[in-house]
Amino acid sequence: MTINVVYRKYDGSLHWHMTLRKLGEDEHGVWLGAPAGSTGQRGSEPPIVYTFPYVMLFPREGWWTASFNDVPHKTEIYCDVTTVPTWTDDQVTMIDLDLDVLRRRDGTVFIDDEDEFAEHRVRYSYPPEIVGGARTACAWLFDSVSNGAEPFASGYKKWLTLL
Repeated sequence: MTINVVYRKYDGSLHWHMTLRKLGEDEHGVWLGAPAGSTGQRGSEPPIVYTFPYVMLFPREGWWTASFNDVPHKTEIYCDVTTVPTWTDDQVTMIDLDLDVLRRRDGTVFIDDEDEFAEHRVRYSYPPEIVGGARTACAWLFDSVSNGAEPFASGYKKWLTLL
């Protein structure tokens, strides 16, 4: 089964979107995957071809999504702070709230796009509950990824083997 993944910005504009294969579900959420050679697209820009396989996790209740990239990608884990993903039969949609937590292959963990969050907070008039939810999710992700909580330690690796 394929699932359309649609990230939007807070004003409703199309952000990243791609079609992935549903791999399964576990206690962490729904896992989707893409083999090397898959494409993704930001808005109406030309599609990008990924030269590595990756899996994505969509938690049932968390304000985030996560991508787990296979080698040779230098970023092993890329977490997007988002609104809680919402599902229809063949699509998952969420609002990208700019903040990202990344772990490089060397183990370095950092928060990215804090400047974009500050800019969009003003441009899109994020209400206090969105700002608070995004900051709480970002702090939780940073702690979980840094401290090797599952599925960020190794739980994602079994899903990569399915590709």
